Amino acid sequence: MVCFQIEFSMLAVFAGLVNQPPNFIFKGHSMKKFINTVDNLLDESARGFALAHADIVRLNPEPRYIARTAPRAPGKVALVSGGGSGHEPLHIGFVGLGMLDAACPGQVFTSPTPDQMLAAAQATESGGGVLFIVKNYAGDVMNFEIAAEMLDCPHETVLVHDDVSIPEHQGMGRRGVAGTTIVEKIVGAAAEAGADLAACKALGERVVRATASMGVALTSCTVPAVGKPTFGIADNEIEMGVGIHGEKGRKRMALASASEIVEHLTQAIDDELKPAKGQPALLHVNGFGATPLMELYLVYDLTRQFWDRRGVSIVRSLVGNFTTSLDMAGCSVTLTLLDDEMIRLWDAPVHTAALRWGC
Repeated sequence: MVCFQIEFSMLAVFAGLVNQPPNFIFKGHSMKKFINTVDNLLDESARGFALAHADIVRLNPEPRYIARTAPRAPGKVALVSGGGSGHEPLHIGFVGLGMLDAACPGQVFTSPTPDQMLAAAQATESGGGVLFIVKNYAGDVMNFEIAAEMLDCPHETVLVHDDVSIPEHQGMGRRGVAGTTIVEKIVGAAAEAGADLAACKALGERVVRATASMGVALTSCTVPAVGKPTFGIADNEIEMGVGIHGEKGRKRMALASASEIVEHLTQAIDDELKPAKGQPALLHVNGFGATPLMELYLVYDLTRQFWDRRGVSIVRSLVGNFTTSLDMAGCSVTLTLLDDEMIRLWDAPVHTAALRWGC
């Protein structure tokens, strides 16, 4: 069975343009990207990724998934995740020792299909069952549920919903964004250490409850099949609370200093988590794809000052482009409140394309 959810209806509108040359022009908008044809983009990119990291992953081209090559202990819980492409290194960059066993990439900003998820789960299950880690988007949720129904081994799901820019009970609820990286790392380490399926699920849900994220965009992104920015924004404006698929944020604001922008991000997260003085935490500043590291480290400095003033103990950090939105300029801030077990699991060895330490 193949079922999928297109997160952007515009993809269907421009579906007939997939064989256009790479420098598209739409009503005065020009898009320059390294593309042969839009319909081959994911195939060629996934093949290149697998070749570049052949020591740790392999590509199954049809149905498409990336799986780890590192041996798995008998009885190990298999961690499987996935989502639309355009967010790299999420999720394929986190396949390997200490994180995911497999990841299923869909087309750009489009959910992978149940047959991808089912094949990935069956290929990596080794007697301990399967844990799906799913971002809270309608298509991802629906298709992982369909795959789970067809899977004939024990399985559970952790739903990530860390985006505090959306009210908790609005529509589908909060989106899963950059906090997904934290969940996949901590639960991946537990699975590698031999935790059973129930323990991995409980841990994942604990990390989700302890995590909050908020993003801001300086520009929109350009979906290759659409050929123009997904929303218009003036040079003197920013989009506060933006999603990772080019969705508009909860508030259009005037461009301000970095300190003022960061204050909006951090205050929303602090209001949600209400960390106690002395609380250990992990601070993750994530780039959306087009913001240089110089600016991301500036944002880290400002966010660190914010929580230092409140007595929160930032004991672990992660800065860089980990949950991107194609070519969007902007960033997100994620705070995860840690306990001793989470710290130990975060520090545990990991060997993936995007995260490597302790190996």
